[in-house]
Amino acid sequence: MSDLPAGSFQAAPSAERPTGFDRVAWCYDALAGLVFGPALKRAQRAALRGLPAGAPHVLILGGGTGWVLTEVLRRRPRATVLYLEASPNMLARARHRLGRESPGAAPQVEFRHGTQHHLGPADRFDVIVTFFVLDCLAATEFDAALARLRAAQRPGAPWLLADFRPAGGGWRRVLLTLMYAFFRLTTGLRARELPNLPRALGCLGLEPTTSETFFAGAVEGVVFVEQSASRRTFAS
Repeated sequence: MSDLPAGSFQAAPSAERPTGFDRVAWCYDALAGLVFGPALKRAQRAALRGLPAGAPHVLILGGGTGWVLTEVLRRRPRATVLYLEASPNMLARARHRLGRESPGAAPQVEFRHGTQHHLGPADRFDVIVTFFVLDCLAATEFDAALARLRAAQRPGAPWLLADFRPAGGGWRRVLLTLMYAFFRLTTGLRARELPNLPRALGCLGLEPTTSETFFAGAVEGVVFVEQSASRRTFAS
């Protein structure tokens, strides 16, 4: 954790002022529930089973309005969290939710406005949480973004992923196309298609230990660990 006051809101340190999903912050949760029902939260809960025991230092990247933050603290009450979010409106909603649902946990959370580019060299974590955020990365920044997050993992730290799965055709492909078109129009999203996230994380030396799919296979919650650590687990 930084030396900021408890529950503080740190602005992005560079001239870049990301705004993320500001325009849809007010309706994002309702919209997700309308389209996907409980599937997105189920995928996130499945991935959160990979939280390390005890009091881990957690990075939540792009956590939106804060549901995942309160869920992490419910499961790991002694965890410390860096909540890194590109949208000031989302960040404010997450801070408000924490104050409403878990006010006593405020000293354990640092709210920081920004993206993975705003991680400092001393920011290292026992677990990385990326839920429905890596699909927003433009192709030109994708590899560098994942490499920066990988560098922030402490040895053996799991990477928890919940996101959509690639679709070659059919209704899932149509749904992804419509989603990207909607968010390009409303938020200025630069990404145009869903990357193959499991393959990309595999190229970073990570592999899944658990995986569950939801919404007829369109959504997945996965726990990734370093390949050597995974092999030791299976061998024991």
